Amino acid sequence: MKQDDIADYLSQVYKRKVTVTGTGKLGETDEGLKEFGYGKPLLIRFSADGEDKTAVLSSMRTEGGFGHDHFSDRAQILIWQHSTFNKLPEHVKSIDVGYFTRDGKLKSAGGAEEYFLLMEEVDGTEYFYDLEEISKSGATDLDLGRSKELADYLTVIHANRSDDQELYMRRIRDTVGHGECIMGLMDSYPDDLDFITDKELNEIERICVDWRWKLKSGTDRLCMVHGDFHPWNVMFREGTDFTVLDRSRGEWGEAADDVSCMTINYLFY
Repeated sequence: MKQDDIADYLSQVYKRKVTVTGTGKLGETDEGLKEFGYGKPLLIRFSADGEDKTAVLSSMRTEGGFGHDHFSDRAQILIWQHSTFNKLPEHVKSIDVGYFTRDGKLKSAGGAEEYFLLMEEVDGTEYFYDLEEISKSGATDLDLGRSKELADYLTVIHANRSDDQELYMRRIRDTVGHGECIMGLMDSYPDDLDFITDKELNEIERICVDWRWKLKSGTDRLCMVHGDFHPWNVMFREGTDFTVLDRSRGEWGEAADDVSCMTINYLFY
């Protein structure tokens, strides 16, 4: 990161011509950019159309742990901070939130309201349509071939291993406590279910927490995963040619999650 890059970024934010006059640790400005690193706040002194100003550039450490393992985790926190700091009385004000590019440039994301993803188009039919046909007419040789192809696919991706123990423990923790996983799904149930009681759900949740403690030490099982491998996220074309959609909740995890996520649907159908 260069002073000219900082000046260009600040010019975008303030919409004025900016000249950086000094950078350094908070309380001093003579050490320069060599002291800056992720997680170390950088004090910036600058002139905006002749008006002297200061700002603090704050980022997060890139080390894993505490739910900060992925750059998307860190982005989530910084985006949230920018959206809420200025709503709390007497809190330090946020000026902008942005990101670093691979070549060291700084870009603003402060104007964002919601985020989107632009993807390529793929054709095909969701796999759950196959399962609906199987429930009516039974499985064909093509159905067996497709299930084998999906199993082979998991074998390939699960062969990519990682030794990051923190990521495995997080994946097991998220399986139990994440809003899209066990506890989040339980909280989505209405209060007046006629097939299960709150007491029974409480017991299931308690058992899941006990299982977390049994599973979290199996860190040697960490591998590449899809993370949401169910029939609505697989599209087949002719024969056994397919594309997967919408991988979720981290690049690395537990292979059994992918396997059970798909195969439990065979029981449903």
